[in-house]
Amino acid sequence: MASLFLLGRRLFPRRSDFLRTVNAPRQLSSSRSSNKKHVNGVDLFYEQTGGGKHVVLLLPGALGSSRTDFGPQLEALNKEVFTVVGWDPRGYGRSRPPDRDFPPDFFERDAKDAVDLMKVLGFGRFSLLGWSDGGITALIAAARNPDRINKMVVWGSNAFVSQEDLKLYNMVRDVSKWSARMRRPMEETYGDQGFAELWASWVDGISQFVHRPEGSICMELLPLISCSTLIVHGEKDPMVPGFHPQYLHKHIKGSRLQLMPEGKHNLHLKYAEQFNKLVEDFLEE
Repeated sequence: MASLFLLGRRLFPRRSDFLRTVNAPRQLSSSRSSNKKHVNGVDLFYEQTGGGKHVVLLLPGALGSSRTDFGPQLEALNKEVFTVVGWDPRGYGRSRPPDRDFPPDFFERDAKDAVDLMKVLGFGRFSLLGWSDGGITALIAAARNPDRINKMVVWGSNAFVSQEDLKLYNMVRDVSKWSARMRRPMEETYGDQGFAELWASWVDGISQFVHRPEGSICMELLPLISCSTLIVHGEKDPMVPGFHPQYLHKHIKGSRLQLMPEGKHNLHLKYAEQFNKLVEDFLEE
C-alpha cells in the first residue's frame, strides 16, 4: 500500500492547503482573473495573474487543473516580472464538457489547444512550465511552435513509455486502493465513479504508447526543440524513473538538467519556494 500511496502522487499534491484549492472561490486572489475561451470547438477554462512582460503558461498533469496543480505558482511567481496563465485541458477540471477521451494523438491535441488558447488571449510569445503529462504537452508544443516559445521548464515528464513505466501505471489503476485523502480532491471534481472511470481511461491512454516503436510519445520531436530548456527531476520521484530526464537532457539540444535529491513527483508543491526561485532565475536569464 505504501508504494501505491507514493505512486499516486503523479496526480495529487501532498499538503492539505493545496488540496483545498480545488474548491477555492474565484476571489482567492484579487489579482487573479478567470474565464473561458472557445478554442478548437471547446470552451477552455483559464486563470491569469500578474502583469509582467514575460508570459508563462502552466500545463497541469493527468486529470489536473490550474488550481489543483499550480496553486503556489499562481500565487507566488513574481507578478511584476511575469504574466502567468494556468489552464484546464479539454475534459479536465472546468474545461468540461466535453468528457475527456484519450485518442492516440491526445498529447498533440492538448499541445495545439494550449498554443491556440494563448493565441486567442493575444500572447504572441510565451514560456512553458509543464508538469508530468503537462510536460509532455509542453515538449510537443515547443517542437511544433519554435517561433512562439521563449523558454521551457519540464519536470516529472517522459518522451516514451517503457515496460517499467507500464508496471507503475498498472499498480495505481484501481483507485479504490488509494487512501480517502488522495481520492477526495478528484472525486469532488469528477464524482466518485467519474473519477475512477476517468483515471482508468488515463491509464489505458498512456499505456497505448508502449505499442509504438520504442514506446515513443514524442521522441522524434525532441531534436526540433530550439528554446532554452530546463529539465528538473526529483530523485525520489516514484512515477518517473531517472532514465527519463536523462533521455530528455541528451536529446534536447543545449538543455540543462537540475536534480533535486529529496524531490518526488510533486516537487513544485512540496518545495514550492525553492522550485519557484529556480524557475524565476532561469526565465529571467
